[in-house]
Amino acid sequence: MNAAVRKLPIGIQSFEDIRNQGFLYVDKTALIYKMATTGKPYFLSRPRRFGKSLLLSTIEAYFQGKRELFKGLAIEKLETDWLEYPVLHLDLNARKYESVEALVAILNQHLEIWEALYGDEKKGRSPEERFIYVITRAYEVTGRQVVVLVDEYDKPLLQVFGDEELQTEYLKTLKAFYGVLKSMDRYLKFVFLTGVTKFAHVSVFSDLNQLDDISMRKDYESVCGITKEELVTQFVPELKNIALANELTEEEAVQKMTKQYDGYHFCQNAVGMFNPFSVLNALKYSTFDNYWFQTGTPTFLVELLKKSDYDLRTLINGVETDASSFSEYRVAVNNPIPLIYQSGYLTIKDYDPRFKLYTLCFPNEEVKYGFLNFIAPFYSSISDENKVFYIGKFVRELESGDVDSFLTRLKAFFADFPYELNDKTERHYQVVFYLVFKLMGQFCDAEVRSARGRADAVVKTKESIYIFEFKLNGSAEAALKQINDKGYLIPYMADNRKQIKVGVMFDASERNIGQWLIEE
Repeated sequence: MNAAVRKLPIGIQSFEDIRNQGFLYVDKTALIYKMATTGKPYFLSRPRRFGKSLLLSTIEAYFQGKRELFKGLAIEKLETDWLEYPVLHLDLNARKYESVEALVAILNQHLEIWEALYGDEKKGRSPEERFIYVITRAYEVTGRQVVVLVDEYDKPLLQVFGDEELQTEYLKTLKAFYGVLKSMDRYLKFVFLTGVTKFAHVSVFSDLNQLDDISMRKDYESVCGITKEELVTQFVPELKNIALANELTEEEAVQKMTKQYDGYHFCQNAVGMFNPFSVLNALKYSTFDNYWFQTGTPTFLVELLKKSDYDLRTLINGVETDASSFSEYRVAVNNPIPLIYQSGYLTIKDYDPRFKLYTLCFPNEEVKYGFLNFIAPFYSSISDENKVFYIGKFVRELESGDVDSFLTRLKAFFADFPYELNDKTERHYQVVFYLVFKLMGQFCDAEVRSARGRADAVVKTKESIYIFEFKLNGSAEAALKQINDKGYLIPYMADNRKQIKVGVMFDASERNIGQWLIEE
């Protein structure tokens, strides 16, 4: 089929619409069949825009017995009965939850729809009492067990993150509602709940302790998202188009897609998953851009980082931790990693089976640079309007060999810090240095020291390699001497580019760059 007429389902979360209107569908139905026939109550945590809603819509169509929608898909050959079950689908996505009344109102809206089908004799009661009645009546009316699907169970809780009073009220309401699923187990055929986080999992689902959490199960790692194999086999014409539009070979286009959008791992030794939202947008418009990151800003994560005084450099370099500390079911100010991981900004990159330790890093360049660009204004004087301007200027000055202008700009950058940042610790300024050099990595090869025995920063341009050493309350001469004495240039001796050493004094009392020396 010609790529020009292929329809990619961006933002379409209805399986029925995708199949009836001829949109491309990446077949996940074999995993759905396995889930439906080997268990009953499931929970799945995945980042936003990762295909959870479409997965639930597909499960709904399957349990409604809509065989015609599955023509040509894997499940068509696996399922023989295609029975129709009553499905209660609770979608908590599209709503602002600013009060307990707003949460109860959305529960009531769904209950009214179900009561119209199965009876409304309990419509004056609490949401959980009505839920019990609807499940019982659906079972009696149809003669079949009931399927319950909950999309984004934690959306109300995430919207009031930081407001403990509202969180407590929401938890009380949701716990009572979801608790019905345990007491009504004999009436239920299948239960599936999705969300971004697991934080409310224990408190919300404490009465529902039989849930099978498949979030980190290897056999379900690809139930949402796109694998590399799916990308290269099912999007051939689109990959040809994006390669052509960006003057790349098809192999180079796949490599760029991989760097930009791949890299999510949801358990140890797992296959990498591509973010489906970004992939579909990039292929539809033949443009590499930060599509996923633009759909939501992690302000609540920045607030958590600020409260925790967490060293951002540790986060950027990769965090080594055990499973409990990034998949635990509570938010802790002194450990922001679980929320950052579960929100999709970090993913599993390595696993040490001996010590059972995971290394968590940014999944790909879209998330890495999206996160760093977003967080820079919170740690520095860069405003939202000029942050790209600053980084671009820094890069251009080094590319043209103008180190003096580069350091003058860096000095002005620190001098322009707002008053309220003036009492920041030495580490804060180190973090800002770190951010500047890391952000330059979008446009050139820039490294920042992450271990002893290395220069503070190395920037490689087409013509030159710059070795930077910053001395806190030490002289620029001492910084240059350290570059020579420690052999920081040795790894680059075989490189034909010009090598430029830059020794910089940083005055802690002035909180700014002082003298610098440049040596070629």
